[in-house]
Amino acid sequence: MKKLYTLILCLGSFMFSYAQQVVKGNISDASGMPIAGVNVVEKGTTNGAISDFDGNFSISANGNSTLVFSYVGYDSKEIAVNNRSTFNVTLDDGVSLDEVMLVGSRSPKRTAIDTAVPVDVINVADIASNTGKVEVNEILQYAAPSFNASKQSGSDGADHIVPASLRGLGPDQTLVLINGKRRHQSSLVNIFGTRGRGNSGTDLNAIPANAIKRIEVLRDGASAQYGSDAIAGVINIVLKDNTDGFTGGITYGAYSTAIGDGWEEATGETLSNVEGENRLDGKSKSWDGETVKIDANYGVSLNDAGGYMNFTTEFLSRQNTLRPGFSWRQGYGSAGVDGFNFMINSALPINDNTEIYAFGGRNYRDTDAYAFSRDSFANGDNRSVPSLYPNGFTPRITSNITDVSVSVGVRHEMENGWNVDFNNTFGRNFFHYYIKDSNNASMQDLSPTDFDAGGHYLSQNTTGLDFNKYLDDVASGLSLAFGFEYRTENFGIFAGEEASYGLYDENGVIITNPALQTVATDSNNDVLSGSSQGFPGYSPDNEVDRSRTNYGIYFDTELNVSEAFMLAGALRFEQYSDFGSTFNGKLASRLKVTDNFTLRGSISTGFRAPSLAQLYYNLKFTNIVAGTSVPSLLSANNSTVTKAFGIGQLNEEKAFNASIGFTYKKGGFTATIDAYSISVDDRIILTDNFTDQTVLGPLNVDAAQFFANGVDTRTNGLDIVLGYGTSVGDEGKIQVDLIGNLNDLTIKEIHNGALNEFTFFGPFSQAYLKAAAPDYKFGLNLGYTNKKFNASVALTQFSEVTLQDFQWVDSPPTTQAEADALFPVATDVYEAALIVDLSLGYQISDKLKLSIGANNLFNTYPTPQFDGWTDQGGLADSVQMGSDGTYAFARLNFKL
Repeated sequence: MKKLYTLILCLGSFMFSYAQQVVKGNISDASGMPIAGVNVVEKGTTNGAISDFDGNFSISANGNSTLVFSYVGYDSKEIAVNNRSTFNVTLDDGVSLDEVMLVGSRSPKRTAIDTAVPVDVINVADIASNTGKVEVNEILQYAAPSFNASKQSGSDGADHIVPASLRGLGPDQTLVLINGKRRHQSSLVNIFGTRGRGNSGTDLNAIPANAIKRIEVLRDGASAQYGSDAIAGVINIVLKDNTDGFTGGITYGAYSTAIGDGWEEATGETLSNVEGENRLDGKSKSWDGETVKIDANYGVSLNDAGGYMNFTTEFLSRQNTLRPGFSWRQGYGSAGVDGFNFMINSALPINDNTEIYAFGGRNYRDTDAYAFSRDSFANGDNRSVPSLYPNGFTPRITSNITDVSVSVGVRHEMENGWNVDFNNTFGRNFFHYYIKDSNNASMQDLSPTDFDAGGHYLSQNTTGLDFNKYLDDVASGLSLAFGFEYRTENFGIFAGEEASYGLYDENGVIITNPALQTVATDSNNDVLSGSSQGFPGYSPDNEVDRSRTNYGIYFDTELNVSEAFMLAGALRFEQYSDFGSTFNGKLASRLKVTDNFTLRGSISTGFRAPSLAQLYYNLKFTNIVAGTSVPSLLSANNSTVTKAFGIGQLNEEKAFNASIGFTYKKGGFTATIDAYSISVDDRIILTDNFTDQTVLGPLNVDAAQFFANGVDTRTNGLDIVLGYGTSVGDEGKIQVDLIGNLNDLTIKEIHNGALNEFTFFGPFSQAYLKAAAPDYKFGLNLGYTNKKFNASVALTQFSEVTLQDFQWVDSPPTTQAEADALFPVATDVYEAALIVDLSLGYQISDKLKLSIGANNLFNTYPTPQFDGWTDQGGLADSVQMGSDGTYAFARLNFKL
C-alpha cells in the first residue's frame, strides 16, 4: 500500500508538472510597438500576469489552456496555448462596449501617449495596495504633477473635507467624473483660513481607494467638452471591473510625535503637545493619529458575455494628531475620522450590441477636529462659563458627512455603427455639524456643552444622451461625438438647535427684541457672547433651499488627416436658469514628427458657473453694539447688504487656456512635457470683512463679507512626466518616474470698484489664493519588483510657500502705507522641503502579501514660525507635506 501511495504521488506530480508550464512572449500593436500593462489571464481562472514596459510577459499556465489578452483601447484576444512555451501576440486597435473612454478624447482609437492634450493614467490599485496612502487625495498628491492637497487644521469644515487643486486653480475649477459621468460636489464652501477659500470642491476622499482601478487626469481646459468646472482639467475615476473573486487588505499606521526639542525655548511659552507630552487629551504618546483601514473587494462574473458585478467596502478609523500649539490653540493637528464606504460597479450585456450598467455607493464619516481654545474666565475670557470650564476649554467641531451616488445607463451600438449612451446620475452630499465640549456663554450655568449646529446639503441629478462613431474610411479616421445633458441642483442650509445660535438675556430667554430685553453680562458687566463656541450654529434666518437647472449641447470631433497629423475640435452651449448662457470652444492638434516623437497643443475657452453655495450661502453671528443686537453677516449674493455695496449678481468665471508640448516614447522610456497658460477673468472670491459703519450702520450690520467676481488671474506653468521601465533578469522589473510642475500665478486685476482694495481682497486673502499654486513640485519615484519582492522610494521636493499671518486680520490696513508697514512682520515664509517615502513588500504566498514602510521617512516639518500669529494657530501652517510628521505603516493584502 505504501508503494502504491508513493507511485500515485509521483504520477500526480509528473502529470502536474506536465500540465503546468511557463509561457513567455511579447505583446505589440499593429505597428510593432510593444504594449506595456496588458492583462494576461488564464481563461476560467484567477491566474494572471501583466506585460512589462517592453511588452514582454511570462505566466505559468496549463498546456491545454487558453490565454486572454486585454488592454484599454485594444480588442481583446484569446489564444490557445497548445503546449507552446513561447509566442508573440499582436493586439488590434479597438474598444469593446464595456470599456470606458479615455478622458480628454471621445475617440476609441486614442491612448494616453497619443492624445493632443496631457493625460496621466495612474494605477491606483497598485498604489493603494502597496503603500501607506489610504485616501485618494494622498495618492494624487504624490502621483500627479500639478495636483496639490494638504490637510487643514482650525479651518472648520475644511478640516473634514480636504480642498484640492489642479494646476494651481481652485478646488471647484477641476471637474470630477466617475466612469466618465459627472460627480457631484460637496455642500461645503470653504470659508475660513484655508486653500480654496470661497470655493466648493468635490470630496475625492468619499470614494474608497480600493474601489478604483485607475485615475485619468486630464491636465487641460475641457469646458467645451465636459461643461462647467473643467477650467483646470478633469479627473476621471475608473472603478474596478475585475471578476477574480475576493481580495482585501488590512492597514495599520501611526504618526510619530517626535517633533524635536527647543520649541518652548524659542517661543518663551509653555506649549501643548511637544514630543507627545503635555497633550490636550491628557495622554503621553510617542505615536498618535493611529490609523486602521480594512478594505475588501469582490468581483463576480454575471454571464459569458463579459457581464460583471464588483463590490468594494472599506472601513477607516484615524485618530486625531496633536502638534505643538500655543495656549489659544491646544488642539492644533489633523482631524480624526471614523468612516465606512461601500461601492458597486456593474455591467450586464443583453446581447452583442446592448449592455446595461450601473455604479454608485455610499460614504459615511464621523469626523472630529479641535477648534481654537478658550481661556478661563479667571484669565479674562468671558466666552468660558466658569462653572462648566474653570480652566478654560477647547471646543471640538465634529460632523456627520453622508455622501451617496448612483448612476444607471444603457449603451447600445446601432446597425449604422453609431454608439449610444443614455445615462442618469444622482449624487447628494449631506454635512451636519455637532459642536462638543463647548458652551453658550450667554446661557451661563444653564448652557449645554454639546450642540446640534445644523448644516448644509447639495444634490445633483444629471441626465445625458451621448452619441459617437468612428469612421475608418474618412481620411485616416474620423471620430464624431455629440450629446445632450440636463442637470438639476439643489442646495440647502438647515438650522441647528436654538442654543447653538441664540443670544440670551439675563433671564435665560433668547433675545428676539433687543429694545425690551437686556443681554446677559458677566461679573464685570461685560456683555456675554451667544451661540456655541468653536462654530456658531445655523439659525432659521440662515436657512436656504435653492435649486437651479441647466442644459448643455456639445459637439466633439477628431480627424486623423493622415497617420501623422490629427485635428480636434469641440463646441458646447449651456443655459443656466439663474445667470444665463455660455458658449465655449476648443481646438487641439497632434503631429507625429517620427514614430517616437509627437508635438501637440490646444487652445480653448472655458467657464465655471457660480455654485449654488456661492450664490446663497450665508452665516450670521449676533454681536451687541451699544446695547443693541447687531448681526454680522457672510452675506448671500442676493441679499440687500450685498446689493448695497454695489456687488452685483454672480456670473460665470471665464477662462482662456493654451498649451503646447511634446511626447516621446522609445522602448521602455516615455516623456511628456507640456507648457500651459490659463487666464481666468471674473474669478469668484470671498471678500474680507467690511466694518465701515457709515455704510453698514443703516443696514443694522456690524461687519459683512461677500462672494464676488473679484479678481482676474493668469497661471503659467510647465508639467513634466518622465518614465523608464526595464526588465532585470527573468522576473525583475525596474521602474523610474519623474514628475514635475512649475507654476506661477499672477493676480492681474482686483475688481474692487469704489471699495477699499485692502478690505475687499487684501494681502491675507491674496496669499491663500496663491498658496494653492506652489512655485514647483517634483517627484522622483524609484521602484523594483519581482515575483516575491517589491520596493519603492519616492522623493518629493516641495517649493517654498509664502503666507500672510493673522496680523492682517487683527489690524487690517486701509492704505498702502499701512500695508507696507505690515508686510515685513506679517509675512510667513515656509522653506522648500524634500519628503522621502519608503515602501517594501513581500509575497508570503499566493494568497498573502505584507507591505511595510513610512511616509515622510525623515520626519520633515514645515519651517516653524515662532511669533504665534499663524493662521491655523500652531507653530506652522499646514503647507506642503502637512504638519503631522512621519507616518509608519504595515499592510497585509489577502486573496481568497
